[in-house]
Amino acid sequence: MTTLRLRPESPADAGPLRRVLGAAFARPDVQTPPEVGLVDDLRGTDAWLPELAMVAEYGGEVVGYALLTRVWVGDIGAAPALVLGPVAVAPHRQRVGHGTAVVQAALDAATELGERLVVVLGDPAYYRRFGFGPADRMGLTSPWSGLGEPWQALTLPPSASGEGPPPTGEVLFPPPWSKV
Repeated sequence: MTTLRLRPESPADAGPLRRVLGAAFARPDVQTPPEVGLVDDLRGTDAWLPELAMVAEYGGEVVGYALLTRVWVGDIGAAPALVLGPVAVAPHRQRVGHGTAVVQAALDAATELGERLVVVLGDPAYYRRFGFGPADRMGLTSPWSGLGEPWQALTLPPSASGEGPPPTGEVLFPPPWSKV
């Protein structure tokens, strides 16, 4: 029986992940979707958190990906948070739960590391299953705030340290995000 394996990304995954991202975000008007370059560019920044770059592998094939990288709320260094994205599943493995599994694995890993806040820009109907809700209601703004419901946030369970409420304010993204 073939099972889904969820694990952090390794250096050997770069090529397969480029193929998954390229296929999942393929559009007729671009040769390489910007999400492919986004991941490549993020790997070389301080925003990159290797333990939060989660891969879904099925039958030895990389079929899914969920990436959490560092963003800041307020000024750089003020309040750390995470952004979820891109999330991708190879077209031939979509709609069988791999996306849900890899996103949940990434969120679980973030919770274990004591992270408190995750933002995402995506389909509210999909991300609601993980507990995401409107980011503006949580006092969070970004360049994508004007898009309404797709701009979402999730407060992760507090760590044992009993930290206070999650931060509010403008979410600052690392430079690679400006290309998306």
